[in-house]
Amino acid sequence: MRIATWNVNSIRSRIDRVTAWLERNEVDAIALQETKAREDQFPFDRFEALGYEVAHHGLSQWNGVAVASRVGLSDVQVGFDGMPGWGEPAAAEARALGAVCGGVRLWSLYIPNGRALEDPHLTYKLEWLAALERAASGWLADDPAAQIALMGDWNIAPTDADVWSVAYYEGRTHTSPAERAAFAAVVDAGYSDVVRPHTSEPGTFTYWDYTQLRFPKRQGMRIDFALCSPALAERVVGAAIDREERKGKGASDHAPVVVEIAD
Repeated sequence: MRIATWNVNSIRSRIDRVTAWLERNEVDAIALQETKAREDQFPFDRFEALGYEVAHHGLSQWNGVAVASRVGLSDVQVGFDGMPGWGEPAAAEARALGAVCGGVRLWSLYIPNGRALEDPHLTYKLEWLAALERAASGWLADDPAAQIALMGDWNIAPTDADVWSVAYYEGRTHTSPAERAAFAAVVDAGYSDVVRPHTSEPGTFTYWDYTQLRFPKRQGMRIDFALCSPALAERVVGAAIDREERKGKGASDHAPVVVEIAD
């Protein structure tokens, strides 16, 4: 079974690339982030034509998450218990969607950006991650053998090896001690980064900003992850970051990440 995650940065703008990529890579289930579409705008038909069922949660031209699967799609859940909201009054954003695909509980997660170290959005990000850790810990407490994949754009580079320049990110979000500690808390709860062991060479990133020729200069970050429960992590036999898909006209600023799971 092949599962994947990809921040597509607008599904309507990139539907041709997404469907072509799915056809080439024989992916069984994929978590998508930043769909930037309401329900009535999402191109369900394009996925269905390829044999995928789709669950999507989108409220506006911002955020948006989806799960597409050709190995079954059931027990769909929008958000997780305790997930905080944003704004006044606080309201849940379209940042988390879970579904069972081929026996795996796959979560598509789009963690808040944080914006700047002094911005209230960083507090929101840390609260959101703390709530995710509590929920994810509870899922394993309820069922230690659960097959769970927390996949998506975490907006955190958890180690210095995950950024092109430590100095550049000094004093910025994504690499702050608080954000890294929040990521580590999910790992400590029992969820393993199953991609890193297969893509550990220096300069292996998943995101490159559109500006300042970041991609051709190889100035990126690794911020897209698949964190798997112990029982699922044991079944992972391979993983890859498809850097090639960041190339060319109309590419997302993120590359897809693929995980191979043994039957």
